[in-house]
Amino acid sequence: MKRLIFIAAIILLSSCHRNEGLTWFSAGNAAEYFRLAEEVCNKDNGSLWGENLYGPVMYVDHRNRTIYANVADSEDNLKARDGIFTGVLPKERIITNNVIEFGGVRYAMVPLPEEEDRYRIITRTVHSLFHCYQDRRGLKPSTFSTRHLNDRNARLYLKLEWKALTYAIGTTGETRNQAIRDALVFRGARRELFPAAIEDENKFENYEGLTTFTYIKLCNSGPEEIQKRILEYLDRIYQNSSYAWGYGFVHGALYATLLNDKGFDFKQITQSDFDLGKAALEAYGVTLPAVCRDVAGSLAMSYDIQAIRAEESKREEMINENTRRIVTTFMEKPVVTITMESPNFSFEPEDINALDTLGTLYERLRVSDNWGRLAVDDGGALLTNDLHLLRVSAKDFAIDKNHISGTGWHLVLNDGWQAAPDGDGSYTIKRN
Repeated sequence: MKRLIFIAAIILLSSCHRNEGLTWFSAGNAAEYFRLAEEVCNKDNGSLWGENLYGPVMYVDHRNRTIYANVADSEDNLKARDGIFTGVLPKERIITNNVIEFGGVRYAMVPLPEEEDRYRIITRTVHSLFHCYQDRRGLKPSTFSTRHLNDRNARLYLKLEWKALTYAIGTTGETRNQAIRDALVFRGARRELFPAAIEDENKFENYEGLTTFTYIKLCNSGPEEIQKRILEYLDRIYQNSSYAWGYGFVHGALYATLLNDKGFDFKQITQSDFDLGKAALEAYGVTLPAVCRDVAGSLAMSYDIQAIRAEESKREEMINENTRRIVTTFMEKPVVTITMESPNFSFEPEDINALDTLGTLYERLRVSDNWGRLAVDDGGALLTNDLHLLRVSAKDFAIDKNHISGTGWHLVLNDGWQAAPDGDGSYTIKRN
């Protein structure tokens, strides 16, 4: 009898540990953050975008998937508790800092960090609320790709543009105007090399860049603090080995900051591919040469092009060093291969690494598609450059009905899909 009690106690304790959520967060914390977020939105009260951004918000504990919402859903999935509404997010739903439709209501989803960080939580809340605004206004873009920014020349021009924009933000008057012109020359030179990518760049800069600008502007006081926060973000993005999935988060924010200083009316942005660079050109009265590449080379000397080239050479060496490990893990050892059909990606910009022809490695990633939902928390996932195939390691591969897992990742398959063995320990996700 004592043995049975002992075993039951172990099972109970392990179950509790498995379902343990974040110790610092509670319904009381949620109510306080809802109040703070609403206070931030009420202070702006539509001045920036023409409407108060506050609305349904959902905080999610990634450990046990507990939901803390400020309003009830329409299908009674959430239950009232201490002035808020709680429930559990199904395992097949991706936790991301974006819009989620749950129980018939569109919420601004906010993943909770491991440790309490008030500024981070409030900015994440406004971030997701602004994506809700974009959804309502038809400003959410269709699928876009900026993988051309892994090209060496594209990165050189982008870094030159960033240096000029940084200088512009820190100066005033004619000095600022000249720096903005230089930035737009570098922007024009890059776009002359990659004209087919202009619309995609605009979409990325609008969707994520304007989001970054909005939460930084609403959550900080005064132009100096806004500029400081955005330049700190640029410093983090600048260090990335790949800009394909990261640059837009800060690039649009840089131009929006300069536009804001000119009293630009952001409510006139009614298209997902609005050109923020062109708007800055008009706001500051800049005139560009007929062919930007004709003058970009001489301008580059003023922005330490030799140091940028040295940075890019070091980056290429690092990529070459990583290539052997990546080839072994994702090309030679057993893997699970998934075909992308209509993917929705969620990741942090600092978690990505470009690997030349091999594709892009995501250290952590969330993907939803026709086949189901994938969460990668450790070990990485390799996405081909054409965004067609995603690979994860098949180490410790296990299947339990429609739940599939391996070392560092978890996949929930939709009905009609299966993991088909390839005969060498590898698997391919296919339709039944």
